[in-house]
Amino acid sequence: MSPLAPVDLPPVLALLPDAAVTKYLSRGIQSGHELPPQVALNRACVAYDDRIAARRRTAPVRELLDEARRRYAGDRYAADGWLAPRLHATLRMPRAEAADSRLWNHLAMIVAPDYVIWRHKGADKTEGPGVATAARFCGPHYTQTFSRLWWAAELFRDADDYGPVVTACRMQDVLNTTMRLDVIDHRPTAQAMLRVIRGLLDSGVPRPGDHVNAFSSAVNTAGSTLMYDVLAPDTEPDPDGLHDWIEAGEAEVVDWERLPEGPPEGRVKGASVEALLPLFEKLRSEAPVRQRNSSETASDEAAVASVPPPRAPGVSLSKPSDLA
Repeated sequence: MSPLAPVDLPPVLALLPDAAVTKYLSRGIQSGHELPPQVALNRACVAYDDRIAARRRTAPVRELLDEARRRYAGDRYAADGWLAPRLHATLRMPRAEAADSRLWNHLAMIVAPDYVIWRHKGADKTEGPGVATAARFCGPHYTQTFSRLWWAAELFRDADDYGPVVTACRMQDVLNTTMRLDVIDHRPTAQAMLRVIRGLLDSGVPRPGDHVNAFSSAVNTAGSTLMYDVLAPDTEPDPDGLHDWIEAGEAEVVDWERLPEGPPEGRVKGASVEALLPLFEKLRSEAPVRQRNSSETASDEAAVASVPPPRAPGVSLSKPSDLA
């Protein structure tokens, strides 16, 4: 465990209001020079009821984060692809519960502020080299350190197969840009986009991040006039299957050496993905790629994570803001 990790971890995760994070988050905490005020923050927390608390133990999550740091000490960006599916399979919950920012606030400020610093310190260039931005502690679902990983796994998994999630996390621009798009809630769209993005990465195209951003923007713009859910129907949600998966994982510790199994609901129809691919390939080829000047370099956050591409995989749902 990191020297900056909290000494007295609460046994169960809780709900920490945004206002408490705003009140106590300082530059010293963001730079890793001081720990958040644990006593004051714990007083502001709201406890889960006993039924949910049984599935919100901190120890498995903390162990997972420590292992991610150990494995990827030399490449913090690559940790996302390993951690995202395992965090999702450890913190099993419906989307409505994951949309509550207070859970992620608690994880970032009380359970693992050291992980936030390790993963994001200096990564956001606007804040300077020695700081993790406030949004990494308390921010939108696509920015907050742990929420972004859980939602990446939820949006890009193909039912119980987390393989596509690893593909998504190979490219930071997928998490930073693509995951913000409204169209990504349509599972066939998400899977078809990943097929195109994987092809881009495997082709060795220079500045792949610029291509991913241009392609994502084109897909989102086209989605305002084209109904992807009509072109590529999604499967119906299976709340019973999701509930059973959540209940089955109450005492389960995920495997560190192989991908866990996600919930059985949300399998994407192959025909729906195939229906979108010709359109998406056309959008990719025609999307205007940003022109950089000679002195400009791509940021670290746009780099391709140095993890091997996954084997071929084995995602009309609401966004977090709609479920809160």
